Amino acid sequence: MPRLLDRAMAGTVQLLPRRIVRRVSERYIAGETLADALATVRRLSAGGCLGTVDLLGEHVTSRQQPLATKAAYREAIQRLAEEKLPAGVSVKPTALGLAVDRDLCLQSLREVAAAAAQHGRFMRVDMEESHYTTSTLELVHELHADHANVGAVIQARLRRSPDDIEGLLRERISVRLCKGIYQEPPDVALQDFDQIRTAYLRLLDRLLEAGCYVGIATHDRWLAERSLEIVRHHGLGRHQYEFQMLMGVAEPLRRRLVTARHRVRVYVPYGGDWYAYSLRRLQENPQIATSIALSLIGRATVTSR
Repeated sequence: MPRLLDRAMAGTVQLLPRRIVRRVSERYIAGETLADALATVRRLSAGGCLGTVDLLGEHVTSRQQPLATKAAYREAIQRLAEEKLPAGVSVKPTALGLAVDRDLCLQSLREVAAAAAQHGRFMRVDMEESHYTTSTLELVHELHADHANVGAVIQARLRRSPDDIEGLLRERISVRLCKGIYQEPPDVALQDFDQIRTAYLRLLDRLLEAGCYVGIATHDRWLAERSLEIVRHHGLGRHQYEFQMLMGVAEPLRRRLVTARHRVRVYVPYGGDWYAYSLRRLQENPQIATSIALSLIGRATVTSR
């Protein structure tokens, strides 16, 4: 019954009051400013983790916003370098104008990648909804031709992913492998939980077999354990892969991995566009939304007495 309730809540989190989402989002988001993000990276570093800084915001519709976002990323990279913090950056193509002007997006990505390379930092080009997959991977291939510090993201649940990784492997592009959180139709993406897990492990095995440096992005303890079995099967050292996790999610698993001396990188989002990101995190972790809803019901009951 609890899992059924959680699944029901996953589809209704957008009905939660915005003020409640705001309060809950604090566990997933560093804050609204770059200073907040840098402070979080410092704290994570003290706890043995690496970081990936991401400025929230996507699907922009103007030509001005991508320019501001590009400037913000360049500042973030500069500050990370000045403070010698162990973190790179993650960039969503639609935040840099992919839906507005592809050439503008590519040029902005080139400038951010160049700034990152100048300071010895890595730039991950994030993946969004499936109708952006082809254009995003094309951008990654173009960028990587000049910037070896650029990597891709592959969503295991997408049916096309086995073919997509082969193109990335040919160019020795680093991959962040995740399950995928976006809601997609059955002809585009796997829907069954166990099938997605199986697809993830098959992709991971292929990537590691080919010598790809993989960010094993998961909060699923079972999947993390199976992933480590594959790592051991290929005889990899701890410098040849890393685990990646979202801020505020599965922290006990993160601590176990760090204690076992695996390399762990935590995604550190910041900025004013927190709402859409927070809703996705609640949909991914519906037990939190359920707890909130039950708390609200409890308060209403007490108030009505």
